[in-house]
Amino acid sequence: MVTFTRRGALGLATGVASSLILPRFSIAQADNRPSITIAVQKISNSNTLDTLREQSNVGQRIFNSSLWESLIGLDWLGNLSAVPSLATEWRRIDDKTVELKLRQGVKFHNGDEMTAEDVAFSFSKERMFGDTQPSTGKTIFVTEKNPLGRESKELPVEIPAVARRIWPALLGIEIVDKYTVRFVNGSPDVTMEGRISVAASAIANRRGWDEAKSYLDWARAPITTGPYRVAEFKPDTYLIYEAHDEYWGGRPPVKQIRFVEVPEVASRVNGLLSGEYHLASDIPPDQIEGIEKNAAFEVQGGIITNHRLTVFDKTHAQLGNPLVRRAFTHAIDRQAIVDSLWAGRTRVPAGLQWDFYGDMLVKDWTVPEYNPDLARQLLKEANYKGDPIPYRLLNNYYTNQTPTAQILVEMWAQVGLNVQIEMKENWQQILEKTPTRAVRDWSNSASFPDPVSSIVAQHGPNGQQQQVGEWTNAEMNTLSTFLETSTDRAKRHDAFARMLQICEREDPAYTVLHQNAVFTAKSKSINWKAASAFAMDFRQGNWS
Repeated sequence: MVTFTRRGALGLATGVASSLILPRFSIAQADNRPSITIAVQKISNSNTLDTLREQSNVGQRIFNSSLWESLIGLDWLGNLSAVPSLATEWRRIDDKTVELKLRQGVKFHNGDEMTAEDVAFSFSKERMFGDTQPSTGKTIFVTEKNPLGRESKELPVEIPAVARRIWPALLGIEIVDKYTVRFVNGSPDVTMEGRISVAASAIANRRGWDEAKSYLDWARAPITTGPYRVAEFKPDTYLIYEAHDEYWGGRPPVKQIRFVEVPEVASRVNGLLSGEYHLASDIPPDQIEGIEKNAAFEVQGGIITNHRLTVFDKTHAQLGNPLVRRAFTHAIDRQAIVDSLWAGRTRVPAGLQWDFYGDMLVKDWTVPEYNPDLARQLLKEANYKGDPIPYRLLNNYYTNQTPTAQILVEMWAQVGLNVQIEMKENWQQILEKTPTRAVRDWSNSASFPDPVSSIVAQHGPNGQQQQVGEWTNAEMNTLSTFLETSTDRAKRHDAFARMLQICEREDPAYTVLHQNAVFTAKSKSINWKAASAFAMDFRQGNWS
């Protein structure tokens, strides 16, 4: 990884109009803003607040629009389209280069002004890439272990692995001047702007990193630009944010946000109704009617750009034959799950893709048909003898996860699959590479409107499945590289269609269950709007 700089130009005027710098607030000014408490089922799987380490839906909830910000943002309360954030504008130099003008006057939580130096650091070997090299198609294998106990700035092995998942061919950041940077890629990439917008591309303060004693110290209280800064973090218990009053986007409307980990749905709901919590997240649809019987409360939310999946480890003795995995996919009555557990509030999508892909959408694609007879025939052809197949499960990490698993096991049993649930406590246990790893739950999002953001990022050479050693396919990997580097949209569309055929039919890596939906309960007296994503937005204009 090379970071390009031209330090002699840092003091030059850019000719770019400065963005509005908001007035400072006097310490003596009365602060009547509320402090709020939000009940969540999980705060952070990795027990860190690092966007590169915490690649999860729960991470998106606490990171996006509150703590971390990228150069290009997303319209969280609208259609998730790209909007200016820490960069005010951007343009293509060529197929490999994007130039961005930084917003002037942005203050980090420690008072430093954000400059091009911070951007270059955020995409450096030290912070992001480690010793990995810009390339495509080569898997970086990882083990899922928390970085607890580290006493140095050595990056956990998952950080460079995720960095190359997001930026497989980034050569470096060229500093044009104090407020102008260029992202320089090693190969053509039509998705660079989308990659810049993801949470893993958020900007960190260089001095904050330098002054931290260790990676873990930094990762539990990173210095960023968001409207809220970390006041206290007790992993597995609570996270407290306090307002960053020099925030470039305006004074935050909430003085303090306290996320409290409450795994049980009933406890979250009861705490909300009793006034202990102001908001309660991850509400199952069957709880909505009961909550809204109380005229003082309401539930917001709906379908988001995330799909719930069942994922296969094809190195398991019973899953090596793709016919067995295909039987799994045809034994599932997905619509029955949507109707019974989600009250019709979500839908069965057309595989691992979303409508906002536009001309990249494979319009004639569907999930595997519900066909128990076909599933039985496939198992017969595979000579499956009824040997047990483990299903590692977390207790409702995902909304309705446990009841969904119970229904799936029954559906699989009806075609002859002997699937046995093994309850686990955390993701490290779910992903641990042992002979009992076979079937698990997952969800996949699309963070920008291109298949690279999902099927490649999650199932390609450096997607999680391949990095942890669950699944690989040579043709899929070749097509992933093509999708990442080609500028021919028609050929990219055809490559994506073939990837769906491989991953969902011929050599199943996963099977899509349904599109995910997120519901948050709150008092009607609170004027707050849920985003069409996991993210919870508490900036100006979305709280009163």
